[in-house]
Amino acid sequence: MKSKFTQFIMSLIIIAIMIAMGLIILIIFNEVIDGAKYAEETEIADYNSSQELWVKEDDNISSSNYNYSSSLDNIEVPRTPKTITNANSSNAEQVNVNYDNVSVNKYFYQQLNKYSQTIYKALESNKEQMKSGNYQVNMGTEFTEVLSKENGQEKLGEYYQSAIEAYTYDNPDVFYLNPTKMFLNIETTTRGSKKTYNVFINCGEEESYFIDEFSSKEEVDEAVDRIENVKKQIVARATGNKYQDIKMVHNYLVDNIEYEKNTSSENIYNICGALVNHRCVCEGYAKAFKYLMDALGIECNIVIGKATNTSGQTENHAWNYVKLNDIYYAIDVTWDDPIVIGGFATDSMRYKYFLKGRSEMDKDHTQSGKFTEDGMEFFYPVLSNISY
Repeated sequence: MKSKFTQFIMSLIIIAIMIAMGLIILIIFNEVIDGAKYAEETEIADYNSSQELWVKEDDNISSSNYNYSSSLDNIEVPRTPKTITNANSSNAEQVNVNYDNVSVNKYFYQQLNKYSQTIYKALESNKEQMKSGNYQVNMGTEFTEVLSKENGQEKLGEYYQSAIEAYTYDNPDVFYLNPTKMFLNIETTTRGSKKTYNVFINCGEEESYFIDEFSSKEEVDEAVDRIENVKKQIVARATGNKYQDIKMVHNYLVDNIEYEKNTSSENIYNICGALVNHRCVCEGYAKAFKYLMDALGIECNIVIGKATNTSGQTENHAWNYVKLNDIYYAIDVTWDDPIVIGGFATDSMRYKYFLKGRSEMDKDHTQSGKFTEDGMEFFYPVLSNISY
């Protein structure tokens, strides 16, 4: 009897110990969860109050004015993009997006790494929606692997910059987008020791990511329609002979565009200025030529660098490489449209830089694969040694 009573008492003691241990574990677990929530909430408050921006600075170029310019010519390039870093609560919505099924066959795109290509494909997939000026381009948790590593945010910022640069020069038809008003957002969600990252592009606190000349989708659509009408008229003149079609587009631009010396004029860096307003600088000529070559199915790239004019002055400049009979040649439409005072341009002037090889172009043109000083270095097609 005593033995059974002793066993009963021991059983009660064991049960009491187990209950006590369970309570202790529950208390510790709740403290950990509360601590994690508190840390998470503190992180949110810090970021939301300061709205910290990651900006890749350069010693010589201000992040607020990151473009090429000179008194003779101007090239506007994608400025260093900004990344907004937010830390979200455990209630943050995780967006699952995958762009693996998107096919892109563009020259500069092919030179990007897989992360930059994902950003590029996200932009390409949402091109139509981005005509609203404030559409949010979601990329979900595609970059968790990058952002989980040391300096991951900085690396993603570099990948974003490369993607924006490639996208801008591959696609002159997105003339209405201003990369300086496009922000890469990184939302961090922390649950205990696990972090996930939601990434998207929007216009931040800007009203839109349009260039200054546009303020609504209706204005963009109107400009696009006018440009496409010009394109249709030019494409209708095509003969199917690549040489003749290249020459036809070259002549159309030379005959219909005036070089704009006033760098504050509207749309002078894009195809709208070239094909609608008929006034632009070298970048407008080069983008318009590529845009029309793309419409004709003729391989063409925009090239930037420096060029030395007949006065011996070196300036930032843009021109094109075009593929004819599986060989690349250079065309500088801007310099084939010289300003002649008191006369007309002769054929030797109009075709001085038409389908030229390295032996001619290297005399006064120097290409640069860096679209921004600290950006990725892209490469161009190998140019023919001799002219066509």
